[in-house]
Amino acid sequence: MDQAPTTLDPVQGSNIYANFVIVNAYDTLYSYQYLARPYLLKPNLAVDFPVVSPDGLTYTIRLKKGVRFVDDPCFADGRGREVVADDFIYSLKRQFDPENQPQGAWLWQGRIAGLDEWKAAGSDYAQPVTGLRAIDDHTLEIRLTRPYPQLTATLAQGYSALVPREAVEKYGKGLGVRPVGSGPFRLVSYDTARVVMERNPNYRQEPVDLAAEGYNPATQRFSGVEALQGRSPPFVDRLEFNFINESSASWSSFTKGDEVQLTVLPIEQIDRVLASKRPVTLRPEYAARYHVYGGLEAGFVFTAFNMDYPDFGYNPDPERERRNKTLRCAMIKGYDWEARNDSWYFGLGEYFPGIIVPASPEFDPSLSRASVTRDVAGARKLLQDNGWTAENLPTVVYGTTAGTTERLFFEQFRAWLRDIGFPREKVVQKTYANFGDISRAWKKSQLPLVAKGWGLDYPDAENTLQLFYGPNASPGSNDANWKNPEYDRLYEESSVMQPSPERTALYHRMNQIVLDDCVAITGISRTRIYLWHKNVIAVPDREILGGFWLKYVDLLPEPAVSPTLAKGG
Repeated sequence: MDQAPTTLDPVQGSNIYANFVIVNAYDTLYSYQYLARPYLLKPNLAVDFPVVSPDGLTYTIRLKKGVRFVDDPCFADGRGREVVADDFIYSLKRQFDPENQPQGAWLWQGRIAGLDEWKAAGSDYAQPVTGLRAIDDHTLEIRLTRPYPQLTATLAQGYSALVPREAVEKYGKGLGVRPVGSGPFRLVSYDTARVVMERNPNYRQEPVDLAAEGYNPATQRFSGVEALQGRSPPFVDRLEFNFINESSASWSSFTKGDEVQLTVLPIEQIDRVLASKRPVTLRPEYAARYHVYGGLEAGFVFTAFNMDYPDFGYNPDPERERRNKTLRCAMIKGYDWEARNDSWYFGLGEYFPGIIVPASPEFDPSLSRASVTRDVAGARKLLQDNGWTAENLPTVVYGTTAGTTERLFFEQFRAWLRDIGFPREKVVQKTYANFGDISRAWKKSQLPLVAKGWGLDYPDAENTLQLFYGPNASPGSNDANWKNPEYDRLYEESSVMQPSPERTALYHRMNQIVLDDCVAITGISRTRIYLWHKNVIAVPDREILGGFWLKYVDLLPEPAVSPTLAKGG
């Protein structure tokens, strides 16, 4: 992977890098079928799907019996105790305790009865939350303030992982480097270069049923997953995550044959490695060694304007605020999505208007593409008509992590802004050492532009629409800190609705409001191409939930070596 997580604590696991580890160290109530596409939820630590009351407000969930946390010194006798319903309640409370600097509260804020009030009263863990009740050790009741159709999907997120109170009390902030869960693997070591995990020897026995995992022989038989049928994961004794920022180094490690076994194909290797882009196929010399899979990501890349900054967003002077909107609109017109796609994604990405991504069932392919079609003349005219000149244009600070690729991203962006009239010195790069540092800057509203990728937490456009919902402002998921009363009203109206044409129509109206207010430069979904060694049995995935699929990975047995060959004969 190209970045290292800065913490492995579920309460702060806000990125894909952390979640690759978290969902393997910890358990969540629900997960996703390993092989089903589109993605389908399944029970994980829960026995089955929730029993939901007719009004949609009460969820009753049964937990599996006999599941134990890993053995750890935090427990009285060093032996992991049984996981119970109270562990879920405690873990969710942690997301509403400001001391933890939680990142996942937005999933449940204002939705679970009494949880926000518990926080307002001081986050006292000895006090109950009216909407969270353990009926018994293995039965959980969740009561909502209003219907929340996505609740079950949120209980598959790493944010909702079950953490034992004993571990938090013993390790405190150290839990971020020493996870104690009941997942398929346990941590051996963790640093900025690598995470090493080993099989949890006490992980529950649950034989694989390929049909129940959504297996499609037509598209997945090549991977060898049929060998998993009837066997209980995890299948490998040791799991390593290598964090390699430079794609050339990652590719070198992968092609050595005895180091990295799975990688995303670097952009600069595409022409050398692929025989065809549509469909994705390998040249014969690579096809002999590796499996390949290419698919559109369940997410997108976009840049949000931070409305907290009076130079671009909200301003005490109404006239300046009006002109700021024209500035944002001009910058959107000057952005060259075709060039970005060709330069960085070899034309394999799909760029689109708005914030409802192609992987969402509510995506509208008929939407006008004006916002993703470059119009330099139109951008210059918009600036000129609204009094913007080279002298009074504000300085654009573009934040990136360190690295050659990131520098090239910035230089391309600066060139586009220069084309519409920005002086070179007014577009500057601010570099952060790693993803964790820039992520913290976003959360603290410290950058006027937030250029990032967002992977779907669940396959519903609500998950990207919430990125611009006013109450989710920093340090929540609304990095734009945008507040639009009509948008927020529509979001709240649609958020209690089950999937329907009526809900989709509301989603589309919200999408158009974002476009009309020029609040983001958006967006593109990339095609990720995965390569893995042929001795690895797997269907890799980096989309929904990150590494939930790793417990199903297996290795083919090493070929037998004859005594004669072993002696060099």
